[in-house]
Amino acid sequence: MTEPAAPILAVPEKPVIGYARRAERPRSWPIVAAAGTTVLLWASAFVGIRFAGHDFSPGAMALGRMVAASAALSVFVAVTTRLRRARAPHATTRDTLPRGGTLGLVALWGVAWFGGYNVALNAAERLVDAGTAALLVAVAPILVAVAAVLVLGERLTGRLGVGVAVAFVGVALIAASGFTGHADKVGVGLAVLSALLYAFGVLLQKRLLARMAAPTMTWLGALAGTAALLPFAPTLFAELAAAPVPATIGVLFLGVFPTAIGFLTWGYVLSHWTAGRTSAATYLVPPVTVLLSWTLLGEVPAPLALLGGALCLTGVVFATRR
Repeated sequence: MTEPAAPILAVPEKPVIGYARRAERPRSWPIVAAAGTTVLLWASAFVGIRFAGHDFSPGAMALGRMVAASAALSVFVAVTTRLRRARAPHATTRDTLPRGGTLGLVALWGVAWFGGYNVALNAAERLVDAGTAALLVAVAPILVAVAAVLVLGERLTGRLGVGVAVAFVGVALIAASGFTGHADKVGVGLAVLSALLYAFGVLLQKRLLARMAAPTMTWLGALAGTAALLPFAPTLFAELAAAPVPATIGVLFLGVFPTAIGFLTWGYVLSHWTAGRTSAATYLVPPVTVLLSWTLLGEVPAPLALLGGALCLTGVVFATRR
């Protein structure tokens, strides 16, 4: 998630702005398959970062990932725009490029989300395992809810307070023992920083999606994030020359699959399901990450950390779901 660019907190039960409004359809296998694809790809990102992190530094890996993602998203946007214009050459769409202040905010969102978040998460996973990182990032919806109370003046509910308390206990258990029995305080801090950047991205994205379509915003944000990461280009070139082929393939995988394809399947699901139902699916990302890291990387979770992870997810779900 990555790690998702779309919000994973409770929002009003209506189709997300930026996609065609349509009545919610009954569940069918293409929508369920797309939701499952999104969860699997976002969970695999945590494992992929852990795998490629042995040969690529945090900034270089983030740049390589975003170059691949930007290329894939550019092809998608170009093809879909051409097809749409061929069907309705005189129609007015919401996919026109933003200007002025809106474009600046999209760039800020892309730099924070695709730049800062990726670098912080990559650095965290050099010190902590994939399960620890995934569970700590999963508290981002609570950070968004708390920010809405402090910044936007929303009402503090008892459900939110209890959810925050439960999730905090879970985070404390994970931070104390580590998911595999070893805790690195710097790694935990970087994972929490990733969650903060994630929450900032969600809050800003919620505002910007009212002005433009989500695929266009994701594409422009990816370009902005790539541009912000260009200072790492010399390091990336040097590490590409020395890295084994599987690690390089891992970086390309992170860009094309969890980032580009993961966001596109997420958008497809949002266009058919309500945002609340879709966001519920993202709670499966940490458990799937734990299973993948256990199976592929041999990162066996400690019993106390499993309890902490369960408390984290319970607190998040209790605080953000109706």
